[in-house]
Amino acid sequence: MSSLNLKTIDRVGTISKKDFIQQYVKPQIPVVIERLTEDWPAYEKWHLNYIKEVAGEKIVPLYDDRPVRAEDGFNEAHAKMKMSDYIDLMEREPTNYRIFLYNLMKEVPAIQNDYKWPDIGLRLVKQMPMLFFGGENSKVFMHFDIDYSNILHFHFHGEKQCVIFPPDQTPFMYKIPHSLISREDIDFDHPDFEKFPALKQAQGYICNLKHGEMLYMPEGYWHYMKYLTPGFSMSLRSFPKNPKFLIKAAYNLLIMRHYDNYKRKTKGQAWIDEKNERAITETHKNLGIL
Repeated sequence: MSSLNLKTIDRVGTISKKDFIQQYVKPQIPVVIERLTEDWPAYEKWHLNYIKEVAGEKIVPLYDDRPVRAEDGFNEAHAKMKMSDYIDLMEREPTNYRIFLYNLMKEVPAIQNDYKWPDIGLRLVKQMPMLFFGGENSKVFMHFDIDYSNILHFHFHGEKQCVIFPPDQTPFMYKIPHSLISREDIDFDHPDFEKFPALKQAQGYICNLKHGEMLYMPEGYWHYMKYLTPGFSMSLRSFPKNPKFLIKAAYNLLIMRHYDNYKRKTKGQAWIDEKNERAITETHKNLGIL
């Protein structure tokens, strides 16, 4: 990852509520808190064998890294299989298959008692958190969340790499118009600076998360995740406090996603291709890159 301009994210073992707010939330700087989950039942229990034991018979939606196509439904799964078979696959060999935004806690209510709402100074949205699973070397494309929330991202079982960029780096990210993602053909592990020269100007952060560690991602941060080993994660969120991001979140939820879905239905793949081309031409035009 040395080709991208990335700083290592700060790490602390524990931190007081006051210091977390003053040093990281107010200035909107990411941090890894290593021991926030040590008093959770999940810290001891949340490994893949436990998930297989309590949820092995559940049929789960799987996603891979294929590019978005017009014919794909919104968040439509690419495959489905029993959780036990998926975990067997992950432990047997590398796989691109991931589980994305899966409401396992609704499917298996017993695990709702395995985590605690951290008293860390953020007013967290008290909705049932979703879980994310990935096999070795599976990747989550570069994107930012539709609601611009502050994110507490907890990882369990194994190791995961996180590359993140502040929202003020958006001009360099080759953002797809009317969407929340960068161009999907950018390899953020080995970026092609000849094709995507704006990335050379982007200033970001990197960390590896191990079992039980939490990454705080401030409002609207871009994030790209790679599972270095099989594992899974959970996110808790707090709505943005910046009025600009609240307005953008409302626009994304109420207007942007509906407009994009309409254009997909009416223009088909031509709309996807047009947006991908505009991500390059508009980025380079705005930055004065020939």
